Amino acid sequence: MRPPSLVPWLGFTAAALAIAFAPTVADGGLLRLLSEVLITLAMAQMWNLLAGYTGLVSMGHQAFAGIGAYLLFVASDRLGISPYWMVPVAGLGGALLAAVVAPLMFRLRDAYFSIGMWVLAEIVRLLVAKFPLFGGESGVPLQAVRLVEAESFQQNAFWISGAIGLAAVAGVYLLMRSPFGLGLMAVRDNELAATSIGVNVWRNRFIAFVLSGLGFGLAGGAHFMGTMFVSPDSAFDINWVVTAMFIVIIGGIGTIEGPLIGTVIYFGLRELFNTWFAMSGGWYLIAMGCIAIAVMLLAPRGLWGLARERWGWRGLSVQRHPPPRDEASLSAPLPPSTQQGRTA
Repeated sequence: MRPPSLVPWLGFTAAALAIAFAPTVADGGLLRLLSEVLITLAMAQMWNLLAGYTGLVSMGHQAFAGIGAYLLFVASDRLGISPYWMVPVAGLGGALLAAVVAPLMFRLRDAYFSIGMWVLAEIVRLLVAKFPLFGGESGVPLQAVRLVEAESFQQNAFWISGAIGLAAVAGVYLLMRSPFGLGLMAVRDNELAATSIGVNVWRNRFIAFVLSGLGFGLAGGAHFMGTMFVSPDSAFDINWVVTAMFIVIIGGIGTIEGPLIGTVIYFGLRELFNTWFAMSGGWYLIAMGCIAIAVMLLAPRGLWGLARERWGWRGLSVQRHPPPRDEASLSAPLPPSTQQGRTA
């Protein structure tokens, strides 16, 4: 594998500085939009980690976002603790739910896994709506918001969203450059071959599944903390996954750059269609669907995959390369045992 380039880390540093100083130049409305962008980017990276690098296409990851949001609200209100400190609890809730359901979900394959995850999310939504502790069907407000300063709440919520988005990109990059990431890609490409060389398929998928649940839990908790209200219909909305899927397909599945590019395109199209063309909900969905179909037909590997094939762009590449062989090793004589084996 090639040694890591400094360019990605310079990009991460620049992004961190931009997030840190954004509140000094952006108003509240722009900060809310940027928070949504960063949270959506984190969800897209987590969905891509599972679908693009392990081959598991989930239609139910909204369950982890919803359970993370509700845990943050309930823990903050019941314990009287600032919601800022409860964001990690939201992530742990998503990871715990993923760890509990993984043995059952992994018994399903391909489309059955996707449908099974969607059914799981609906079951969790119905259970949450039945408990008065969670506010029932009407939802629950974040009462613990009174424990934080109103003037700095939007700014702090943005920084939390920025940390989650940046951590998702950097975390997936580091993970996929590790030996564990190589095992994940081996499982995705050929499960039988990966097993034959000693890769623990179930363990690798389990870790990736739990990490994706952790990311969705963090993102869901941070998002609804910013809105200060959560309901079953909004928390467990399948559009969380549909949006992540659209972003990954447009940008390029199985790449780290794909969700980055797809997120920018998604929000650009959303603002264009809703603000400039004033499209209604139905026409907006039709337009976005047509764009997704066109990209899948013209660039099956996404826009970043197309750019990489045509111009050789690497970006945040995690591709492995065989070690170079020098001329001395190629011209060196074979050991006597090897020569005897060949002549035999």
